[in-house]
Amino acid sequence: MTETTCPRLIAAAFVAFTLPFAATQAIAAGSHGGGHGHAVHGEPGDPAKASRTVTVEMDDNYYGPERIAVKAGETVRFTVTNAGGFVHEFNIGTPEMHAAHQDEMAMMVEHGVLLPDRIDQAAAAAMQASMGHGQHDDPNSVLLEPGQTADVVWTFPEDGVIEFACNVPGHYDAGMAGRFDFVETLAQH
Repeated sequence: MTETTCPRLIAAAFVAFTLPFAATQAIAAGSHGGGHGHAVHGEPGDPAKASRTVTVEMDDNYYGPERIAVKAGETVRFTVTNAGGFVHEFNIGTPEMHAAHQDEMAMMVEHGVLLPDRIDQAAAAAMQASMGHGQHDDPNSVLLEPGQTADVVWTFPEDGVIEFACNVPGHYDAGMAGRFDFVETLAQH
């Protein structure tokens, strides 16, 4: 076995390990620097201008709630908790952005940054130093270990097809994605 095949085998084992489970826990979070082209799906929001806070719970391969109503131009604070047993991500983007981001997440697994139930911070720092990324610190995303909670504050565009998803290898394909519905007025609870 060569040094290059070993990380691929680990990544494949990680995907095979996480796909069968309906409950995973997330790992330490952040938000990617540029937010992966945020003009299409909104932009980082000013916490002081958030109109409301939406609580999101990530469990193993699903979100609660699965759909979230937003108004065009609205700034929302999302308080995200990983209630699962594996690493999970809450990432705001278009379906195409999620597909592109999945390659980066697979690379984080290959380099030992993402483990099933935690983030190896030393491996993340080494990946950052050698490749220029690995810290997962975009403003549109948090990557959480089991039991962790973090906020994302986001201002939505006028409209679009925008999802929140977990791009840890295998999770999106297993159905760990939700949708933002643009509405004129928000229902009162």
